[in-house]
Amino acid sequence: MQQAVVATPVHQPKQPLTLALRPAAEAYDFEYFRDRLAVPAILDDAVAVRIFRAPLLAVPVGGPRLGGYMSFDLLMLAMAARDLLDNQAGFPNLRVRWSPYGDTCHTVEWGDPAPEWWEDDAVLGRFYGYSEGAISAFTQHRPQTPSSAISEPCSPTAR
Repeated sequence: MQQAVVATPVHQPKQPLTLALRPAAEAYDFEYFRDRLAVPAILDDAVAVRIFRAPLLAVPVGGPRLGGYMSFDLLMLAMAARDLLDNQAGFPNLRVRWSPYGDTCHTVEWGDPAPEWWEDDAVLGRFYGYSEGAISAFTQHRPQTPSSAISEPCSPTAR
């Protein structure tokens, strides 16, 4: 498995940050994805990206799964993860989406571009290859914003 060493940020201890690819089953969230994907066999090509000591699952595209992403608080970690995933099967069109906001994570994305954030949760769930049962369970406990509300401005000054 591959490993990347990233420069230490100024505000961190003086140890380099290390990212490494590990077997998918080592990921903390492996069971979460296995239980929710429409085609769990896609996990045969997944990998765990270990950040510090926490391995998190990177699920490749395939079958009904058209794209994927991972979130990172530090841009340099996102870039290192992109570099590690670059040689892995199932992670086409790798890109880093930089966040200009301090309270929003940077992401590494792969596959097709995701639907816009305001899309219905069911549309997003199908894009990411979740089963209809998992999508239904998620949406019934989460309020949905009607698409008609998105197109209307919040205030007269929003025009």
